[in-house]
Amino acid sequence: MAPARTEPDLSFLLDRAGHVLRTRMAAALAEIGLTARMHCVLVHALEEERTQIQLAELGDMDKTTMVVTVDALEKAGLAERRPSSTDRRARIIAVTPQGAEVAARSQAIVDGVHRAALDALPEDEREVLLRAMNRLVAGHLATPVEAPQPVRRARQRA
Repeated sequence: MAPARTEPDLSFLLDRAGHVLRTRMAAALAEIGLTARMHCVLVHALEEERTQIQLAELGDMDKTTMVVTVDALEKAGLAERRPSSTDRRARIIAVTPQGAEVAARSQAIVDGVHRAALDALPEDEREVLLRAMNRLVAGHLATPVEAPQPVRRARQRA
């Protein structure tokens, strides 16, 4: 007999909501030929001069995934690798004019997906959810802890 639950299954709720939100985001961005990672790189590279390593950290990507993502952006003519203007040893990811236009379109798509999710809630619950989630990610759930076995992220189906 399974033990009785004494608390709501927060892991399931957060994982399920995150998974469905990611699938909706992937489908919406695919309509303009982007992935969520490509969008992330474009938007963060437009904010300020950043290296590939800095962008990978912001997007929570490993080196291999970052290289593949930047290669795809370069092939599409949306970004390019350039020497840094402040450190001649470093290379940055520069967004092309076409990439900036695509980034603006993709940001509108991302905002729309987020808005649709929040619009599924009554108006008075939206602010409560956002305030609570912000409090969790800035406080108690701000920093991952070391585990004896590495925690794997959910695999995304192709």
